[in-house]
Amino acid sequence: MERKDISKKDQIILQQLDVIRTMTENNLNRMGTDFWGHPATPPEPTQPQTPSAPPSPPPLKTGGESSGFGNSAASTGNDDTKAPAQTAPPPEKIEDLQAELDGYIGLSSIKKEVTNLINMVTVYKLRKDHGLPTTDLSLHMVFSGNPGTGKTTVARLMARIYHSLGILSKGQLVEVDRSGLVAGYVGQTAIKTTKVIDSAIGGVLFIDEAYALNGRAENDFGQEAIDTLLKAMEDHRDDLVVIVAGYDGLMDDFIHSNPGLESRFNRFLHFDDYNLEEMLSIFDQQCKKGCYELDQETREMVRDFIQEENTNSISFGNARGVRNIFEQILVNQANRLALQEQVSKEDLMQITPRDILMARGMEENANFPAPAEEKASASKENQPLQEGEDTP
Repeated sequence: MERKDISKKDQIILQQLDVIRTMTENNLNRMGTDFWGHPATPPEPTQPQTPSAPPSPPPLKTGGESSGFGNSAASTGNDDTKAPAQTAPPPEKIEDLQAELDGYIGLSSIKKEVTNLINMVTVYKLRKDHGLPTTDLSLHMVFSGNPGTGKTTVARLMARIYHSLGILSKGQLVEVDRSGLVAGYVGQTAIKTTKVIDSAIGGVLFIDEAYALNGRAENDFGQEAIDTLLKAMEDHRDDLVVIVAGYDGLMDDFIHSNPGLESRFNRFLHFDDYNLEEMLSIFDQQCKKGCYELDQETREMVRDFIQEENTNSISFGNARGVRNIFEQILVNQANRLALQEQVSKEDLMQITPRDILMARGMEENANFPAPAEEKASASKENQPLQEGEDTP
């Protein structure tokens, strides 16, 4: 009997951990590292999509790193073995992509800028198709803002939008930072950077914390990476878009540190921090996706939890911080359920005040009867008194 109970508890724990792992994997694959409020139910396409051609290819992590969550990674090492060429997915409908953008929580200024850009590119192509003169169209962009504000998510969406508009031939996103571009020895940085650029042709090259390329040391090769990048942006101007991202002031200094960068990056998008209501909406959305339920009292406790943790938007990480809170709560829900003898489907879906308090480290306030104990106590109180028993 004891072995059976232990096996059952292990099964509950494994089930909950699998839910946490799956949700974390899906969120990181879809949004980089962040929960940006992707619509719970994406708009249904009018035409069935081919299962073998997913609408959004996963971002390629460069620099010899594996994503750790099943994503394919483009290596920048010395391995000469070439990965098989990926088949570009068919362009998506621009209306569907705009609807997806509108479904993101917050990002009001970004939505407006992206809509303006879509309209400008559409008119540019129409003029070109009718043989009318057109001005040079620079699509390279600078994303500035604190961590967790949706920069990677929007970069991925922009790759798909440009593909839909016919600007890019493939629409993939290749995400990289300084370590994926700069080598440690003379002559290697240009080779390493070129290899990354080649993997991004046809899509978007997204360089996070790009200001780190501005090396200050004498033997730093960041400038070599910048020079190689600028040349590639000119050579592949018809089928490569570069988006650089990072903190506000640092990105401004980076762009204005080099005349070549100033001439190629003239679109600046600032990502504001999420406010408390937007972060609570992001939490609600993740509960809806994972089929978790919480009453109004518990939701208010979540609000207090987020507000308490979000003392600094940079260290908390905006939507990234909400993700961490969500996962902490699920861990404590799993710990609670592992102690119950019977676990129903409703139990698996329910998030309780106890889970929130335990996640906040308020064990002393969480020492009230668990739901199973409350039911047992209530059942005992409702039983008729036996002869000789005193009224409680």
